[in-house]
Amino acid sequence: MLVTEMLKLAPSAEQREALLATMRVCNAAANRAAEVAFEHHTANKIALQKLVYTDLRAGFGLSAQMAIRSISKACEAYKRDKKIKPMFRELGAVAYDQRILTWKGREAVSILTLTGRVVVPVVYRGRWLKTSGATARGQADLLYRDGMFFLAVAIDVPEAPRGDEPDEWLGVDLGIVNLATDSTGETHTGKGVRAVRQRNARLRARLQAKGTKSAKRLLKARRRKESRFACNTNHVISKHLVGKAKDTRTGIALEDLEGIRDRVTVRKAQRADLHSWAFHQLRTFVAYKAAIAGVPVRLVDPRNTSRTCHRCGHCDKRNRPSRDDFTCLGCGFAGPADHNAAINIGRRAVSHAADDAA
Repeated sequence: MLVTEMLKLAPSAEQREALLATMRVCNAAANRAAEVAFEHHTANKIALQKLVYTDLRAGFGLSAQMAIRSISKACEAYKRDKKIKPMFRELGAVAYDQRILTWKGREAVSILTLTGRVVVPVVYRGRWLKTSGATARGQADLLYRDGMFFLAVAIDVPEAPRGDEPDEWLGVDLGIVNLATDSTGETHTGKGVRAVRQRNARLRARLQAKGTKSAKRLLKARRRKESRFACNTNHVISKHLVGKAKDTRTGIALEDLEGIRDRVTVRKAQRADLHSWAFHQLRTFVAYKAAIAGVPVRLVDPRNTSRTCHRCGHCDKRNRPSRDDFTCLGCGFAGPADHNAAINIGRRAVSHAADDAA
């Protein structure tokens, strides 16, 4: 199982300047490659390499592999949207592969710079790299954030052996007000995350309106704080769900919410909540933690799970008179709407498993 981990580096003052200079030149070279890709309407790495490789080597002083990585970065960005010319930040992430970055045990890395290789200590080796049998694989991205250097590394973590397909599945209903509600009735509220987002939105508006140097410094210091809080919340929820499924020897059934932002419409006041809803991140965290723990995960169609009664099967839009409440018009069952939906999600996973077996 491949897991991306952020490892913190501790370069000396001289190494720091060498790394910063290398990042600036690599991103300038990627901008030049992107400009040529846009002019010639090509996202083909081989074709673009023929056009700019010599220029990048001579004009920017890059090594052969650094020039190749800059061309690859430009192609990948241009391929995502060919209507615009990609532009990279001066200190944007720089990709390193095995030819220009090597590990010195697990305590240091040898990184190529414009002035030669430097051996930089790794002061935070993360969680997964220290796991028995885990190895770093593929390329690593060098990042510079808030005055610190990090390596985003893909770690190959051994997966636990999976047994037979479970007979029962823990259904999980994902939402904005309640981030996750499982089929046992346990709810993980999103009240804290929403409160932080709303408070930060008000603070950003005040600071941007003020526009002073101190206001800009505070805005810079607070950036990414909200996303880190939401990310930590999703880690806590996903860890709990996977642990619960492992202890009860069940699988985890999740809604397949791909494209939901394009399918639903909300009032203007709710747009910020919808577009900041990190359901995909939570699903990703559940998936990789479950794979490592040996817990199967199944995605099911969420259609009508919130409108169908889990007791009698009656489906009607009027079964859900409010966001929180479910009242079946067929049998009279009443209860929390998210809990009812989670039970339906778990049952759909059981029926899908039966269809696969057949």
